[in-house]
Formats: sequence, C-alpha cells, structure tokens
Amino acid sequence: MYKSIILSAFCCMVMLQAQAQNLYMPRDIQSAYKKGTRSPDGKPGKNYWENHGRYTISITALPPDRTVKGVEQITYFNNSPDTLKRLNMKLILNIHRPGAARFSPAESDYLTPGVQIDAFLVNGEKKNWDNDAANATNQMVGLAKPLFPHDSVKLDITWHFQVSKQSGREGMIDSTTYYLAYFYPRVSVYDDYNGWDLLPFLDAQEFYNDFNNYTLNVTVPKNYMVWATGTLQNASQVLQPEYAQRLQKSFTSDSTIHIATAQDRAAKNITAQNDVNTWIWKADNISDMAVGLSNHYDWDAASAIVDDANARRASMQSAFADSSKDFHHAVQAGRNSLSWLSHNWPGVPYPFPKMTSFQGFADMEYPMMVNDSHFDDIRFAQFVQDHEIAHTFFPFYMGINESRYAFMDEGWATTFERLIGASEVGQEKADELYKHFRIDRWIHDASTVEDLPIITPSSELRGGYGNNSYGKPSLSYFALKDMLGDDLFKKALHTYMDNWNGKHPIPWDYFNSMSTGSGQNLNWFFNNWFFTNYYIDLDLQNVKKEKAGYTLSIHNIGGFAVPFDVKVTYADGTTESFHQTPVVWANDQRQISVHIRTNKAIKTAVLDGGIFMDADESNNKRTAK
Repeated sequence: MYKSIILSAFCCMVMLQAQAQNLYMPRDIQSAYKKGTRSPDGKPGKNYWENHGRYTISITALPPDRTVKGVEQITYFNNSPDTLKRLNMKLILNIHRPGAARFSPAESDYLTPGVQIDAFLVNGEKKNWDNDAANATNQMVGLAKPLFPHDSVKLDITWHFQVSKQSGREGMIDSTTYYLAYFYPRVSVYDDYNGWDLLPFLDAQEFYNDFNNYTLNVTVPKNYMVWATGTLQNASQVLQPEYAQRLQKSFTSDSTIHIATAQDRAAKNITAQNDVNTWIWKADNISDMAVGLSNHYDWDAASAIVDDANARRASMQSAFADSSKDFHHAVQAGRNSLSWLSHNWPGVPYPFPKMTSFQGFADMEYPMMVNDSHFDDIRFAQFVQDHEIAHTFFPFYMGINESRYAFMDEGWATTFERLIGASEVGQEKADELYKHFRIDRWIHDASTVEDLPIITPSSELRGGYGNNSYGKPSLSYFALKDMLGDDLFKKALHTYMDNWNGKHPIPWDYFNSMSTGSGQNLNWFFNNWFFTNYYIDLDLQNVKKEKAGYTLSIHNIGGFAVPFDVKVTYADGTTESFHQTPVVWANDQRQISVHIRTNKAIKTAVLDGGIFMDADESNNKRTAK
C-alpha cells in the first residue's frame, strides 16, 4: 500500500530565499554594521574590537568574620577607536545596600553596607571616593588624562565588604562557608554598539563581562579549603602532601577520588598548618572569577575526556556538606555532563580545564563553577547541574550580554538540558520535565506580558522575563533544529560559535551566522519567532475525503512556526503519524492544507505538537468527513 504526504504550503528553498524578510534592527545595531564592527554574514566585522583587562586580585576572608578585605590592580586596555575620558566601574555588591533599586524586596539578612572603597588610584594618583555617594552598581570614574585608543590605564583599588547573611547568587552558606561572586570592582564592558554598559544590576537579569586575564589570591585560615574559577597554582603549598597527591591523581581518574572526607577533616590536618594560607588561582581569557570556601565541606574529584583529538581531560570537582546525598553523586553526574556536551550538543569540546559544583543556594552558573542547591531527588539535582554546566558555552565560551539578551544564554542552556536529559532519563521523562518547568506556565498564561516578542531587551522586562529567556527561545531552537535536521543545524550552530568564541555576539550575529552556516536565508523564521507576539495554537478545522486520500485544513491561530505531527486513526484501528516541519508555515503562512494519500479510511486525526504545547487543545482533533 502506497502512502505519501504532500504539503501544499511547501515552498522550495529558492522561493523561500527570494521572499525572505529583512529583520528589524534598532538604530544602535544599524550603526555597528555601518561602522564595520559587525558583518551581514554573521562574522565579526573587519573593524571589530573589544576591550580587555588584566586583573591581579588578593582577598582575605577569615570566617566567621563576615568582612572580606581586598586589594587589586587592574590594567585596562582600550582597544576601541574611541578616546575614553572616564571609566564605568561595576560594583555589583552594592545591590545589598539599604535602599538599592532591586526587583524584589530585601530581608534584613540580605542587607550590608555594600562595596566600601578604601583607596582608588588611577596611574598611581589617588582618586577621591565618597562611599556614601557611590551607592549604585554603576559608578563613573573620571580620568585626569584621557585613555586614548590602544593605550592602557592602571587602577589600584583597596576595598572591603560584608558577606551577606542571606545567600543567593553569593553570600553566606553557613557561618564558616562562603560563596563569593561579583566580589571585586571591575571595569564595565565598553562595546561597539552600546558604549558603556550602564544597565544597573537589579538582582534579576544577569551579567555582561569582558574577557580578562586573572590572578586571584585567596587568604583563609588553616583548615579552610578554597575552590575557585581557574587553575590552582600552589596545591603543594596549601595542602598536606597526601591531599595534594589525591588532587593530582583525580586529574586522570574516571573514578571519584575523595580528596577530603568528613573523617579526614576530623583530623584537622588537610591544609598546611600555618595560621593562614593563600590559595593562588589563574585563569586567562575568561569573563569572571568566583570563589567558594569552607572548613567543613567534603571535596570529591575526577575527570573526563572532553576532546578526543588530543585526549584532553577536564577536571570535575565538587564541594559539599557530607549530609547531602545528591552531592555525593555530583562528580560523576558532572563527568557525564562534560563529556556529553562536548561530544553531542553543542558538540564543542569543553573549553576550560575544570568545573566545580559547590553546594549553595543559587542554582547559578559561573565560569568553571556552579553554585547549586541540595535536592533530595538525585535526578532533579542532576537536571539542575546539567543546566548550569551547559552555560559554559553560553555565556562563557561566547561573551553573551545576559543583561540585555538573556535568551541568548538561558534559552540555549534550557535546550541542552532537555537534550542531555533524554540520554539520562529517557526522552519521555525529559520531555515531561521540560514541558512542566519551561513551557506549561507560559502557554497557559494568557497575560499580555507573556506574549511579548523574544527580541524585547531583557532589561526592559519584568513579568515576561522568565518565559522570554528560557522556554520560548528554547522552543525556537528546537523548531529550527527540526526544520534543518540535526546535521545542518549543528553545522550552522558551530558556524555561530566559531564566529563568536571569545567575543560579544548580539542577536543579529546569531541570526546571520545561522543563515550563513545553513546556506539558507532564515530571516522569515527568525522574524516569526523573535520579532512577533505570537504563541502556539493550531486549529484542525476539518478532515475531508478526497479521491487520493484526505485533505486536512489547519489554521495557525497563534502564529509561531512550529513542527507538529498529524496522528491518524484508521477505521481498522491502526494508527499512523505524519510529521510536519516548521517550513509549512514559511513566510508567515497561517492557513495550510495537508494532503494524506492513502487507500485506507481515516476515522479521526489529531494534531500533536509534543513539547510545542498548544494553548487550546480542544480544536486539535477532528473526525473525518
């Protein structure tokens, strides 16, 4: 019996490219293209540049004293064609100050005096600083001598801050366990399309950082262990020989090495027995540093091969309370993440030497580190850790502006979490988790804010921020993957990632890179998914008998170009499914006919979108006429 399906809405690729739409582009983005810093083929333009810093940071933390003291020297390189008469400093921890602008009310344990600058020198000259006046997360600093293109300036800063009692993305985990993030003054991003990044941190949207070189010295009391972004430079000086050897062994071990256990800690002889020890970390061409420290956390480690070409391994480490059963599995779960992401999706070797999973309260990513909560459900703990580790590629492999375009990193991490989840718990369970956490709330919330275009800057969103950053863009990536097929989609994705590794892409760089990488003008698709207030709602209007089979009339009420399956039940009780890719909606088609050639009688037909959940399923099923 011969069966086939013909899509009357199908257009050949030549027609699609001929009818492709231009994408809306704001005036500041237009200016970047005119200046040649961005290119229509998706690559950085011939005049692309980005600024860079060299940071040497030393901090001292002496728990249970909550005051952390720091000294840093920043050499900031102006690679732009502009003369800079001032620098914008990011003081993120000022979010803890009473009266600071933030999206959510702050409890008393969250509040601190924020960043307190004790001395600020520019090229050796002292700068007057008023801590009461410098109370925001952005602080402009005037330069006595302008910073000319291709010149540098040295900043010497001494500061201190209190660790917040209430831990979120950073703060006190308990009285002798701290997680320190965004803890040092840094120079804001100055870029080619927006100038200084002046968006305030409101404890909601995330971050935008330059790629810098870091040396970080962390001084803590004896018997405290430190975990941080980067590579530990002096393990043999801060650890007793046995524990330094265990750490070294873990770098080539598939099996978990228990570097420090509860039994080991009881002897109080894991670290060098000086009054204080200084742990030294280095990381180059990376966007931030984070630190965890504790005197009562377990320390596990192993490693995984992430690059077959040279058998390169990445270290997977974990620091956690001994009572947390889920974290006893964190290293092996993390090894799986590092290997799977490197070999499958995105299929780019993990770019860093290490990843550390630190037990806290944030469920938040940092370069080479994640700060994750304890969960009784070990599988759910793995799901969360997968998501945070996936962020390695977006925003850390590529310098995403999370503050302005959160969908460029959260959407991808959400996509990868489902893909890796299918390999861990099976496709059905992974899909149910994905729909429950990422799609259901959006598609069944008819409020205005939930259907704002994805391209809406994240900094301008509040109510619609979560769905615009996670579920909706993730669905767009899956829809494009469905339409292009895995091989071409991966080729296009790698084109984008290769173009912008270590640089600052914006949405139009993604759109253009994917079109170039796929060899297709995809503007109609991107316009549909990113620049409209569409949602998902298909209406199967009727199923009519024709000479050669049946014709199904389908109306796209919601508007999004989604894939779907037509599932038919024949009169003899057998069933069959016909898959439709998003190409059936090309160029904003809203009404299509699907022709099914069969010599069997169809009893009923149902539209099934799978993860592309339909806002109104009552009109998805029809009886054949």
